[in-house]
Amino acid sequence: MTGAGLLLLAFGGEVLLRGAIGVASRLGLSPMLIGLTVVAFATSMPELVVTVTAGLEDVTDIGVGNVVGSNIANILLILGVAAVISPIVTKPQLVLRDCIAVLAATLLFVGFAYYGELSFLHGVAMIACLIGYVWYSYRNDAVRNGDDGEDEDSLSALDDEVAEEIESAPKSLGIALALVVGGIIGLVLGSELLVRGAVQIARAAGVSETVIGLTLVAFGTSLPELATSITAAIRGHTEVALGNALGSNLFNLLLILGVLAMVTPFEVDAAVLSFDAWIMAAVSLMVVPIIMICGQIGRLSGVIFLLLYGAYITYQFTLPPVVV
Repeated sequence: MTGAGLLLLAFGGEVLLRGAIGVASRLGLSPMLIGLTVVAFATSMPELVVTVTAGLEDVTDIGVGNVVGSNIANILLILGVAAVISPIVTKPQLVLRDCIAVLAATLLFVGFAYYGELSFLHGVAMIACLIGYVWYSYRNDAVRNGDDGEDEDSLSALDDEVAEEIESAPKSLGIALALVVGGIIGLVLGSELLVRGAVQIARAAGVSETVIGLTLVAFGTSLPELATSITAAIRGHTEVALGNALGSNLFNLLLILGVLAMVTPFEVDAAVLSFDAWIMAAVSLMVVPIIMICGQIGRLSGVIFLLLYGAYITYQFTLPPVVV
């Protein structure tokens, strides 16, 4: 059941991405705007559907664990793999801005969680923050590029990467819309199977639903970001891989948890608040000094990231068993 759910998620996510890019390009959106919005949203859809499904089935620990675990995987696993393939070189000021945004979103989430139950109004506030940041980033990058062109290489890499995706997207609006619908159906069915399978695994293995969400479910829903970043690294567009990881983390925190809070109020597991949320903040922030000091995330850093991720996963499964 879990394996079938993962396959459907991967298939549904890819089909949805192709269809969404096709629709956006047929509507005349620029490659940069497609990259900042459509691609980022589409690659976060598996996390969104799985998390909301978990909330509706009253297993929100899997949903919250999925978001936190995905954010940790995006930095340690996905950037680690991308850096091993090709060192990630970027401008420190851009990394600093996005990392601070992710850290601020993390602190907002933790602050709300410590307050108690996250409700509809908390969800609205989180989504409003995301909309504001996306608008600010788009306007700021456009103005900076227009003034002095210092981000020309970064935007060119983004444009080239998305242009290749657009080229392979369906040319017919009807086919693109059909892919969007098919992708959503695949995501819904896959998430249902994955959540049910995850609950069964947790009960059979004697581990908590939170741990399953942080590990197995998080890895499965991070597959679209992993595939996108590996492709970008192979093509030499390493800045796209970095931006994809940080952008996905921001979407996960503000959009997905925001939607979950609007759909069903939830509380965050105390263990996640006291440990995993701070690991998530730390791994996002540690990218900054590495870029500042080394000028890049090199292959050695990539290997270290992967080792840290392995240690984190190992730690999760060494926790005392849960009595069912």
